[in-house]
Amino acid sequence: MWERFGYYGMTQIIVLFMVQQLGYTDNNANLTFSAFTGIAYAIPALGGWIGDRVLGSKRTAVMGAMILVIGYGMLAVPDSRLLFIALAVSAIGGGLFKANPANLISKLYEGETAKLDSAFTMYYMAVNLGATLSQFFTPIIAVVWGWHAAFGFCSAGMALGLGNYFFMRKHLAHVGSEPDFRPVDKKKLAIVIVGAALSIAVVAAIIENKQYARDLAWTAFFGMFVIFGMMIYKGSSGERKGLIAVVILTAQTMLFFIFYQQMSTSLTLYSRRNVNLDLYGLHVPPAMVQWFNPLWIFLLSPVLAWLYTHLSKDGRDFHISTKFAAGFLILAAGFFVYGVSGNFAVDGKVSLAWMFWGFCLQSLGELLISGLGLAMVARYVGPKLRGFIMGVWFLAVGISQYLGGFVANYAAVPQGVTDPTQSLPLYTHLFNNLGLVALGGTALAILAIPFMKWLSATGGEATSH
Repeated sequence: MWERFGYYGMTQIIVLFMVQQLGYTDNNANLTFSAFTGIAYAIPALGGWIGDRVLGSKRTAVMGAMILVIGYGMLAVPDSRLLFIALAVSAIGGGLFKANPANLISKLYEGETAKLDSAFTMYYMAVNLGATLSQFFTPIIAVVWGWHAAFGFCSAGMALGLGNYFFMRKHLAHVGSEPDFRPVDKKKLAIVIVGAALSIAVVAAIIENKQYARDLAWTAFFGMFVIFGMMIYKGSSGERKGLIAVVILTAQTMLFFIFYQQMSTSLTLYSRRNVNLDLYGLHVPPAMVQWFNPLWIFLLSPVLAWLYTHLSKDGRDFHISTKFAAGFLILAAGFFVYGVSGNFAVDGKVSLAWMFWGFCLQSLGELLISGLGLAMVARYVGPKLRGFIMGVWFLAVGISQYLGGFVANYAAVPQGVTDPTQSLPLYTHLFNNLGLVALGGTALAILAIPFMKWLSATGGEATSH
């Protein structure tokens, strides 16, 4: 919860900070942010391996959290020269942290499919509670006390989370990866610390240089499929079927996160330029529109968790591939809401209500796709490979987050354009096209359902044997 508190608070305002405070163009801000988020989601592939094999899941998560406190704290320093290094520190910290809590949760309900779906949905709700809190307060702090105070708020939240973990860690004493139950190997710890320091320098250069980021994204994309190919080739019959299922669902997840990336990029900039942000006499900060996402997830998650458990008692729970297909259909409806909103604009600005209901549909689609992504890995991959494959899943998410920045730039508003009637058609055209793409994703997901069910029925689920 507290890690998401810091991350979403920072990512909620960083694009507007670059555009409004640092004078970045839409194009440059979108690509800088997407390079950061792409790396932040890609590094857990390594963080999961370090947690599984080197330091232990719990120790690696704590180290990552400590680095995150420093990264967000650096953004709180009013010196624009620190931007890229601060983003790099935050990316490395998040990479060490991110895969490991999910791996620990999967160990709590080993072999219980229905409980895994419910547990990960509630886990998703818990982390979005952190996002709900930070995304509500961070934009307000940015307006009242300034951008850097808002970043400091994110750092303080992460520090509070660390303190909370140390008080509560006894409840996880029996859970962990194998290295967690052995004394700390000081040599390995030193290697990880030095590696993290060197990685920060490399990542800062990649975030700053758009060509480096683009080349890395393509390399990671091909590398991910090589990894999956080798694991499928070397795996047993049951492992092979499970990994094939993960590849199919991961591809669908990648498509989803291109849409997800629009929240911090095109949808936030749309809110700034083309949404009437007056709410009963109060002016809503444009970054705060993103708060609708964690709010809806917090409200909808327990309903879905209850529904999954209730249906599973009678053997009527929907297959995970069916949930993915439904998620894309609902996601398409959400983006069509954004697109249609332009037809009701007054002087180039639409009502805030369009964003509220668009985010409702987008968030429900997110729960059905991304909310079950980690449960998918826990279901189809055995315990020995699970931490690493969760990291690879995050790598896939990182690649699609980076691609999302390129998609957002189709609605990049030229510098100097301030008339809402000129920017409105750029955004609505993008949103309608994204709705059509989501419908295509729905069709592909529906076509994959019979094959996915066959894989599950013939031993593809790791928890079934």
